[in-house]
Amino acid sequence: MSDYVMAHTEPPDDVMAALIAETATMAEVNLQIGPDQAAFMILLARSVNARSAIEIGTFTGLSALAVARALPEDGALLCCDINAEWTAVGRRYWERAGVSDRIELRIGPAAQTLAELPEEATYDFAFVDADKTGYAGYVAALYPRMQTNGLVLLDNTLRGGRVLGGSDTSADDEAIIALNDELIADSRWETVLLPIADGLTLLRKR
Repeated sequence: MSDYVMAHTEPPDDVMAALIAETATMAEVNLQIGPDQAAFMILLARSVNARSAIEIGTFTGLSALAVARALPEDGALLCCDINAEWTAVGRRYWERAGVSDRIELRIGPAAQTLAELPEEATYDFAFVDADKTGYAGYVAALYPRMQTNGLVLLDNTLRGGRVLGGSDTSADDEAIIALNDELIADSRWETVLLPIADGLTLLRKR
C-alpha cells in the first residue's frame, strides 16, 4: 500500500531524497517524517499561504525543509530542537535547497523558547513532532501566538493504535490520549485527526 501511495504522491526531489537516505544510515532511532507526509505538509502550507511558521522538533530537518520550501522568499520558519548534532545534518540540506535564509534554528528546550517569544498572533503554520508528554504545553503556548485560521499540525497522535487504551500504554501514549480528548472538546480549535503515518492532527485556530 505504501508503495502505491508514494507512486501517486508528489515525489521528493534530489535534495530531499538525499536527506532521507542519509538519515536512514544514522545509528540513532529514525524520527524522520515520511516523504508522503512531507509532500502533504508542503501542500498544506502553500494552501494556507503560510508566511510565518514554527516547528517544535526538527531532527535532521526534513519537515523543516518541506515547510521552508512552501514559504515565499521573504517567509520565515523558526525551528526549535535540543540536538545540535542532528540538526546540523538538516542545515547542510537547507543550504543545498537554497532555503537556509528562511530558517532560524534555536537549540534548547522548546518550552523555554516558546516562553521567550512575544504572546502575539505571529504564526500561521506550526508543526509539532517532539516529546509527547510536552505536546499539551506546546499547544497551549502556541495558541496565543497563532493567527486566526492558523494551522497547527501534531505528529504521532495515533501512537500505533495505542490511543485506544490498554495495559501496554506508556507515559507518552497516555499523554497523547489525554490531549486528543482535550482537543476535540476545546472550542477554540477546529480539530481533525487524520490516519496519515502514525496519526496527524490538524488544528485550526478559530
